[in-house]
Amino acid sequence: MAETTVNQVQDFLDHLRVERGLSSNTLEAYRRDLRRYTRFLALRGTTDAAAVTPDEVRAFAAWLASTEYEEGRPYRSTSVARGLAATRAFHRFLLREGRASADPTSGVTGPRIPRALPHPLTVDEADALLQATDPSSVAGIRDRALLEVLYGSGLRVSEAVGLDVDDVDLEAGSVRAFGKGRKERVVPLGRLGTAAVGAYLMSSRPALARDRSGPALFLNQRGGRLSRQGIAGILRAAARAAGIDRPVSPHALRHSFATHLLEGGADVRVVQELLGHAALSTTQVYTLVTGERIREEYFAAHPRGRLTSSRSSERKGA
Repeated sequence: MAETTVNQVQDFLDHLRVERGLSSNTLEAYRRDLRRYTRFLALRGTTDAAAVTPDEVRAFAAWLASTEYEEGRPYRSTSVARGLAATRAFHRFLLREGRASADPTSGVTGPRIPRALPHPLTVDEADALLQATDPSSVAGIRDRALLEVLYGSGLRVSEAVGLDVDDVDLEAGSVRAFGKGRKERVVPLGRLGTAAVGAYLMSSRPALARDRSGPALFLNQRGGRLSRQGIAGILRAAARAAGIDRPVSPHALRHSFATHLLEGGADVRVVQELLGHAALSTTQVYTLVTGERIREEYFAAHPRGRLTSSRSSERKGA
């Protein structure tokens, strides 16, 4: 009996979940992208992914780039590239498993994507954000500890959600995080972060804990594990209280962690380890941010930087 693309995709997703240990959010992204791919192949009458040709993969990329996910809102180049990356991973899986004789994506290139620079907080903004929590309330003590962990250790929001009480070592001042693929790393927490988490464990968490709480470190008002949405809400409230008038996401604190380390003189490879990046190139985007900031500071402060604009004005008035 011939294999079907739907079954092949499900086997690939099972492989990602069981053998690679990818998070539910990453799995859902793969599922969404490959559902579009399966639908496209079905429209062309292709029901076995092993029979796909490079021309069909190129046609899929072109189709994705020309369609809209909502009326008047076409897929961006980043979405097209991500869909093509999921398709490539799927076909490589089939080839490795001996279920296809070739990889039709090997010669197909995706759209060029302009490199987007992160937008970190300034050091003063980060400090104001951390100070904006209420030190007299149960929730405020928890929020301060949470934000200290996100900014002081550079954790992904999914890593913060997954933290258990035993993952924090107050004596060593460190936190154990499980990143992509359940890869484990131990990150320093910092003096202020250690103090904030210690205060939370001493007074706030016991007040929030219920029978259902289990080992979860950060708890919501009902005693359950704090969710990604809950953390995003806490951050929005803290940003408003701090007077920061631009959106601040949990990932912005991770960006700020990396940028401020590099600006302080940390080696990029050390920052790579702290962030849990598999590739150095992923970390190096933060060096572009600090380089851009250096240029801004130079042209704003150095007389030779300001001289050009003043002379230009003089010439225009001559």
